Amino acid sequence: MELFWPDSEYGRFETSVSRLFDDFFKDFNSARRSGSGALRTNTHGCRIPPLDVHENDKEFLINAELPGVTKEQINLDVREGSLLISGETKRDEKYKEGNTHIQERLYGAFSRTISLPRNVKTEEISAKFENGILEVKLPKEDKPSGRKIDIK
Repeated sequence: MELFWPDSEYGRFETSVSRLFDDFFKDFNSARRSGSGALRTNTHGCRIPPLDVHENDKEFLINAELPGVTKEQINLDVREGSLLISGETKRDEKYKEGNTHIQERLYGAFSRTISLPRNVKTEEISAKFENGILEVKLPKEDKPSGRKIDIK
């Protein structure tokens, strides 16, 4: 039986490979624990709220997670075939004086753009906001979009 010592060439290689796999699984497990709803920001530093999109026969349903936000702080717009959810949260004025020892809540702008399918009735989109969840209903057209083109 041959022994390999950590300071040998093979030992250093084995240690490096082990570290590589350990780091991979550590990153994988932390991503799994944080879920797909982990906080993300765009290139402009805006927070991107996590959301779920569900489809049934009649509509698409979008649920965006916006904790600590009031409905007055949310803007919902349809522009150029996209749904834009945006707004801004501000730090409470009562905390201006004194010292903050821990600040884990996030403040500032948030924005999320979702491309809309062609079969959405944009004039009938509705939304409600309750318990930090924005629910947007996107009704579908009854008739399929598109048309058959005759070749001559």
